[in-house]
Amino acid sequence: MLYCPYKQTNAADQGDERGDGAASSEEEDGSGGEVEFHEVDPHAEDRELKDQLLRKYSGYLSSLKQEFLKKKKKGKLPKEARQKLLDWWTRNYKWPYPSESQKIALAESTGLDQKQINNWFINQRKRHWKPSEEMQFVVMDSPNPHNAAFFLEGHLRTDGTAFSMDC
Repeated sequence: MLYCPYKQTNAADQGDERGDGAASSEEEDGSGGEVEFHEVDPHAEDRELKDQLLRKYSGYLSSLKQEFLKKKKKGKLPKEARQKLLDWWTRNYKWPYPSESQKIALAESTGLDQKQINNWFINQRKRHWKPSEEMQFVVMDSPNPHNAAFFLEGHLRTDGTAFSMDC
C-alpha cells in the first residue's frame, strides 16, 4: 500500500463506521477492493480540541489573565497618587502613621488599594523617616505606636504650624 496523507477507507470499513454492524464484502458493495480517499484536515482535530477547551475554561482563563495583568503592573504608582501620598507625608512627617479612616480616604482619593497605601507608608517610613529623639522615647515607652500620636497633639511642627492627624 502506498503512503498517502489522506485517510484511507474501503467499503468493508464503512459498514462498521455506520454503526449498523453489517460489514459488507467487496462483492456485495461492488467496490471490487478499490480504496476510497477522504481528505482529512490535519489541523481540524487541533482546532476542535482548542474550541472545546476554550468553551469549557474561558471564564477561568479570563480571570487568570486579569490576575497576571495585575501582577505585571509592578513598579511605580501613578504620579498623581504618589503626589497625594507625599502631600499627606509632608503634613504628618512627625508621625507618619495614618489611621484606618485616613488610609481609606487616601485609597479613595488616589484610586489605590488599601494594601498599596499600607505598603507605600511602610516603605516610605523605612526609607525616609527618622523619628526625632523625643519620639523614639515615646515609641519605646508605648506598646502601641498609635498611642504616641496623643503625645504629638498640640505640638508645633518645624514650620510653626500646629500638628494635626487629619488628612
